[in-house]
This record gives sequence, structure tokens and C-alpha cells, in this order.
Amino acid sequence: MRGPRTLRARLTAGLLVLLALSCLAVGIATATALDRFLVGRLDEQLTASGGRFPASLEHERRHDADDRPDTRGQAPGTFGARLFGRTVTEAAVVRDSSDVPVPLDAADGRALAALPPDGRARSLDLSALEEYRVMALRGDDGDVLVTGLPLRPAEETLHRVILVEAIVFAAVLAAAGIAAAAWVGLALRPLRRVAATASRVTELPLASGEVAMPERVPDTDPRTEVGQVGAALNRMLGHVENALARRHASEERLRRFAADASHELRTPVAAIRGHAELALRTAEPVPAGVRHALGRIEAESVRMSELVDDLLLLARLDAGRPLETDRVDLTRIVLDATADARAAGPRHRWELVLPEEPVTVTGDARRLHQLVANLLANARAHTPPGTHVTVRLAVRADAVLLDVEDDGPGIPDGLREEIFQRFVRADQSRSRSAGGTGLGLAIVQAVAAAHGGRAELVEGEHTLFRVTLPH
Repeated sequence: MRGPRTLRARLTAGLLVLLALSCLAVGIATATALDRFLVGRLDEQLTASGGRFPASLEHERRHDADDRPDTRGQAPGTFGARLFGRTVTEAAVVRDSSDVPVPLDAADGRALAALPPDGRARSLDLSALEEYRVMALRGDDGDVLVTGLPLRPAEETLHRVILVEAIVFAAVLAAAGIAAAAWVGLALRPLRRVAATASRVTELPLASGEVAMPERVPDTDPRTEVGQVGAALNRMLGHVENALARRHASEERLRRFAADASHELRTPVAAIRGHAELALRTAEPVPAGVRHALGRIEAESVRMSELVDDLLLLARLDAGRPLETDRVDLTRIVLDATADARAAGPRHRWELVLPEEPVTVTGDARRLHQLVANLLANARAHTPPGTHVTVRLAVRADAVLLDVEDDGPGIPDGLREEIFQRFVRADQSRSRSAGGTGLGLAIVQAVAAAHGGRAELVEGEHTLFRVTLPH
């Protein structure tokens, strides 16, 4: 069985346990003291009686009834016995102001005979009676006189006191539990404010860019433990805010640089590409080496143009520039992109799984086509020939799912967490001519986010990229 988990519950339970232990200690001490007091009173009564009652038993036996001594002076239940030579000769108990003989068995006789006649009180349990407090004295005739008083009144008084204490302690514990819960809750209110502030900070999108953190803990009294924690948390939040501001400024400078560089590179790259194409189309004879060099210049300029376009697109998406919002037939886009991928990778096995009705979404047709084309190009470029690639389009209640799944070698575990980051390439050993720029999946994620959706890598037996778009 588990105990309380919250600090409030643990503190309240701890206070109640300590109070319960204190009540138990007080109860035990009170009961012990009262028991000793009551038994001491019995012992004093026995000492004061001095064996008169057992001595009167012999007197009663010797004289007539009219001459018998009055036993009304003895407390009800008083026990008396006379012994000669370890043998009980008389035994009686006071009942209704008269003495009544008590039948004793052999065990009772041996117990009474074993009492030393030293005038000290002892507890004795007789079979014919209840537990008694008895005292033995030597008589004037060489006999032993035993006087006893019942322990029941003292035990009943002790039990009543214990019952009253239990009721009182239970009421005190119940009231203390309510008061302790309220008091602990009040004492922990500053700590709850610290936790609430930390919770609100964790809900802020710290990874999305510039984030102002106005949240601060109001309790900063250095004389209290909670105040020290609050002050430390405020200092930490200040450091985090400064670090986020610096990171945001650095990212903004990097985005502006990428956008400006991409924009400035488009014109010279286009010029290089145009001159290379023009030189290759000339009618004049061109040496083979020069023609090959011009071909390489054209190919690399085409590749650089694509890279510049991708960087410029990411810069625009980072800047939050709005996209077109038209009704787009996503089924037609998937059909066209798959046909292009099949033409580019005829040795792969392509499979389309589409719903019966056309699927339409609101968005930018060009960017959505680029998203699908990048996913298919990624599956084609990073899997060997013969890989089975499945393109699946499905409609849910409030979303459209686009899945691209392949049974290729998969993605290394070390790259799964950063697969959608920029310039991340799954195969680090590939040459530049064989591999891509590492921007394809970053564009997929950026375009999906710009449409209010998301892109993710789904864990499973095969490599599965899923794009979720609002329907």
C-alpha cells in the first residue's frame, strides 16, 4: 500500500502521526499512573484494615450469633481467610453487610499458603472469586490472616478513563487533521505559486523563436526556503530569456543572410547557366574537353539554382510569408508526382493507395506538389533499386494523411531525431554527386507547417514519413 505522495499530504500525515504518538504516550502514562494510584489506594486500605476481618471469622465461630462482630464496616467484596500450618481454616467474603463463606479448591489453598506474612500487598487470582489484591499478616494465635480487596472497581475506573481518553484523542486527531491540512495548505501556497510559474513557462513555445517570459515568481523572500527557490527560479528564467533573445537574434541574422544571399545568387547563377547553354549551342566547332567542361558548368549551375531556390523558399517560409489559399486536388498532385517519380526511378516498385473520392485541401498547389515530390525523391534517392515504395492517401475526421513508406534499409538511429533539420543527409558517406543537399525534408516540414499541419517520421518496421494536413 502506497503512502501519500503530495507534500501537503505527507506533512499533514506526519503531523497527525506525531500527534497520535503523543496522544498514545499521554494515554499510556495516564493509564499507568492511574493504575498505580488505584492499586496504591487498595494497598493503603489493606494496611489500614490490619487483618481485622479474617480475625473476626474465628471470633464468629467461637461465639453465638448475637455476639458476632458487625462486618458492615468492611467494604463490600472484602475477602478474609485464616490459615494454620499452611491450611485454610476459614475463608469468607463480605456480601450485603454480612460475610459469606467462599469455597476454595486445592489450588486456591496452595496460593494462599504461599503468601509470605510480611504485610505487603500482592495480586492474587482465586478460582471462586475475581482477581484480588491481598495481604497476609501473622495473627496473635500463631495463625496467618489474609485480607483481600477486589481489583474490579479499580479496573473498571481505569477502563472508563481509557475509553474517555480514546474518544477525546479521536476527536482531537480529527480536528487536528482538518486544521493541519488547512495550515499546511496555507504554508505551501508560495510553493504552489512557484510550481504554477514553472508550469506556465514549460507551456511556452521556447523552440519557435523569440519568446518573452514575463512570468516571474512573486515569492522571493530570502529568509524563507520557498523565497530562496523563487529567487533562484527568477534568476534562471532571466538567463533563459537572455539566451533565447540572443539565439533569436542570431537566427534572424542567419535567415536574413540566407534570404539575401539566395536572392543575390539567383542572377549570377542564371547568367552562368545561360552562357553555358549558349556556348553549347554554338555552331562553331568546340573541342571535346571544352564541351565537357561547359556541360559540367551547366549541370552544376542547374544544381546551384535548385539549391538557391530551396534556400529562398525556406527563408520565405521562416519569415511567415503567406501562401496561396485555394482548393487543391491533392489526389491529382499525388498521381502526377508518383508518375514523375516512376519515370525517374523505373527500377523501384511504386504503389498507389488512394481513396475512391478525390481528396481536396486548402493551400498552395505548387508548394504541396513540391512537398510530395520531395518525399518521393527522398524515398527514391536513399533506397536501392527494387525497393517497394507505397504512397498512401487517406482522409480522417478532421485531417488528411499522406504516407510514403518504403522497405529499404531504413534511417540510422542517430539521424532519426534530426532528420527534418536542414543539411542533414542520411548517408554521410555518399558523394556530392550522388546525394542531395539535405534540404528536401526540411522543405517538407516547413511547407506542412505553413499549411497548419505537420510532418513526422513514424516508428515501425519500415521507413514511413507521414504528413498530416487539416481537412
